[in-house]
Amino acid sequence: MSLAAPAEQHLSPHQEFLQGMRDMLPMLVGAIPFGIIFGSLAVSAGLTPWQTVGMSLLVFAGSAQFIALSLLSGGASLAVLLLTTLVVNLRHALYSASLQPFVRHLPVRWRMPLAFWLTDEAFAVVQHRYAELDASPHKHWYFLGAALAMYGNWQLCTLIGLWFGQSVPDIARWGLDFAMLATFIGIVVPMLRNRPQVAAALVAAAVALVCHGLPYQLGLLAAAASGIVVGVCLERLGEESLEVMP
Repeated sequence: MSLAAPAEQHLSPHQEFLQGMRDMLPMLVGAIPFGIIFGSLAVSAGLTPWQTVGMSLLVFAGSAQFIALSLLSGGASLAVLLLTTLVVNLRHALYSASLQPFVRHLPVRWRMPLAFWLTDEAFAVVQHRYAELDASPHKHWYFLGAALAMYGNWQLCTLIGLWFGQSVPDIARWGLDFAMLATFIGIVVPMLRNRPQVAAALVAAAVALVCHGLPYQLGLLAAAASGIVVGVCLERLGEESLEVMP
């Protein structure tokens, strides 16, 4: 007589969805002042309320939206605007490549919206869930819950910022943007697991500080490019050293 092993219990789609929303809560707190400041600055930059809301709905990329406001205020050309925001958002291609093995089985109607809603915060939360060893077939519902929580939070904070921008002057000087800085530090630091990653982060930070005064946010582009080059080169050097070892 043999005893069958008990079937592994998995969270239902609804439970995964709610868990994703709950796990995103700490990230939402950090994004709240960031979204409010964006809505306020958009008014100061000359965007109409509809244009501001439309940017948050259709772009949904905080750093790119802030850079776009800065470039628009500085009179940058459309080509500079598009190129800068493209380079800044290239990191999302890396996020997508990292998550691709876990979502490639999903139909396009799932992959397309999940790709659109993928943010730094969502990636940090979702990749941790996919790294867990349970074989739940519903982890994409967790992804959806986490992503929609951030999306809804960003839209609400944009609307609040619009109201503040029209009612409270100079809200950007309140120092609220520190919360988002702390959130990004909390995202990046746990991911620095080897020397190439640490070196890439340090070089990018140093270049960003040195080149902070460059126009059109070129310092940010230089920092991103420097970090990528250093990280890739050190990774390749490490692989070559392993190959030549006896």
